[in-house]
Amino acid sequence: MLRANPSRLIPILQALFVTFLWSTSFIIIKWGLLEIPPLTFAGLRYFLASICFIPFLLQKKYVSEIKNLSSNQWKKLFLLGLTFYTITQGTQFLGLSLLPSVTVSLILNFTPMVVAVFGIVLINEKPTNLQWLGSLIFLVGILIYFFPVSLNSNMVTGVIVMLVGVLANAFSAIVGRDINRGKNISPLVVTFISMTIGAVILLILGISINGLPALSTKGVLFLLWLAIVNTAIAFTLWNLSLQSLSAIESSIINGTMLIQIAVLAWFFLDEQISPKEGFGMAVAFCGAILVQIRKIKMIKKDT
Repeated sequence: MLRANPSRLIPILQALFVTFLWSTSFIIIKWGLLEIPPLTFAGLRYFLASICFIPFLLQKKYVSEIKNLSSNQWKKLFLLGLTFYTITQGTQFLGLSLLPSVTVSLILNFTPMVVAVFGIVLINEKPTNLQWLGSLIFLVGILIYFFPVSLNSNMVTGVIVMLVGVLANAFSAIVGRDINRGKNISPLVVTFISMTIGAVILLILGISINGLPALSTKGVLFLLWLAIVNTAIAFTLWNLSLQSLSAIESSIINGTMLIQIAVLAWFFLDEQISPKEGFGMAVAFCGAILVQIRKIKMIKKDT
């Protein structure tokens, strides 16, 4: 529950501002996709964002840390870059080229359920009964949202692409946790190296498939805003807010993106949501929160 303590108002507002920025990304990406192919668009966004971190990494401690990374650590960072940026972000941009923004956002909320399943297989973390209940509630919400199923070929392709992205996103969460659990690589180095690796692969794929895009002034502005404001600055502000917010607070605030994206897509993209779809979204959101309760308890225990 969000606390009314005045001293916590700034980090709460800060986190809400960041989720708003991230929600606007869906709208800006939709606009940018009119002239920039999805994979190239994603690659350019995250490559430009990674460049923003370079001035901070010129400090001696970070330079030394990068030089001393072991081959095993480089392999894990490469895997994180491949799964979280190349596949997860690449499929998100592809999904947005094929599906409404709200549908993409809703499918992405399936990630916690997949993380819970991966946790059983990879790190022997068994979900609680509450998590299983949350998963069931989420699936009911999804069924309500999509029923009756009426998808054209583009939408079917989009859903499949997004499901691949969800699997990659869930796997990257496990990889990221494994890297950060050791606390021997600073978060800035982890973000910079994995983001750069993932972005370069995306650019190679995008340019090899679609060639170099002819960017208009508007397209350049979209890219710069997404890279600098919605990625570099937003991630920094989010990490700062996490120093003061509890896990449940950050989870609830992050969960509001589903509603924010729906409102923004309705206003800017004329994407309509029926009462049935809205109810399905609300049910799915409640299920997703329940699934994350185990994670929240574990974080509290560790701290």
